[in-house]
Amino acid sequence: MQSEKNLEQETTVEIFQGSKSQLLAQTVKTGIIKSNLIPMFAGLTLALYKYELNPVDLIMNIVAATVGSAAVIASAGAFNNAYDRDIDRLMERTKKRPTVTGEISVKTTLILATVLAIFGVGMLYVATPMAALLGFTGLFLYTVPYTMWTKRHTVYNTEVGSLSGAMPPLIGWAAINPNILNPAILSLFVITLIWQMPHFYAIAIRKMDDYKAANVPMLPAAKGMRRTYITTNVYLVLLIISCIPLGTLSYGLMSVAILLSIAWLIMNVYGYHKKDPKKWATLLFVYSLIHMTVLFSTVIIYSLVGLYFNLH
Repeated sequence: MQSEKNLEQETTVEIFQGSKSQLLAQTVKTGIIKSNLIPMFAGLTLALYKYELNPVDLIMNIVAATVGSAAVIASAGAFNNAYDRDIDRLMERTKKRPTVTGEISVKTTLILATVLAIFGVGMLYVATPMAALLGFTGLFLYTVPYTMWTKRHTVYNTEVGSLSGAMPPLIGWAAINPNILNPAILSLFVITLIWQMPHFYAIAIRKMDDYKAANVPMLPAAKGMRRTYITTNVYLVLLIISCIPLGTLSYGLMSVAILLSIAWLIMNVYGYHKKDPKKWATLLFVYSLIHMTVLFSTVIIYSLVGLYFNLH
């Protein structure tokens, strides 16, 4: 009987601990953390390749950049959850977030976000002051201009939010070398910036009822499909152009980026004319994930292989 009681207590503790970890993961948005670390590593490895540096010699910078970036992104997610709880309860996909259900208090969320912000920026400073500055800038842009202002008031909220979302490649590069004016990393930054508009427009079309219910002026909900289609085409053309500066470092990377972007533009035109809005949006959304996964993976692999075999 005693062993069964102990087993029951241990099971209860495990469930409680698992529940707490799930609440924490939802509060800091671990999925977004993981997806943003990939472009950070792309920028970091590209800098290692560009300056022919041994990763072992810079292991502290790499660890600090990884931990610091994760903490800053987690902080942004927590701040966003705390501030947006009023509109999150109106949307089907967000109404079960712990800040909405009350499973985690606003005070606790804000304390967590603040601690993560201080720790994250501090870790990035260990890498380089420039990485810390970029991390803080990204956090500020996401929390204040985007979350607290433009998200609820203008169809250009995605453009403002994308400035923060494009910081990871710059942070990764700056963690290795503070000179962020190299054309290749600026190209990667602009690619990441522009990529977000078609990606989030696709999400907005798929979740249009949610955004309308919460009165969030996402472009598809506020201006309609035609305006979204035209705007998406404009951004995809700009995306293709923004790939060209990658050629200053690698014609191979430039070619991959351009081909991926051209394919996206063709897919957008085809999908809009041949499919209903939800299917068109799903096509764009899925391809946006493929685009970034392939591009950033190619950058990382190319940089590491080139570094290892001294292919410059």
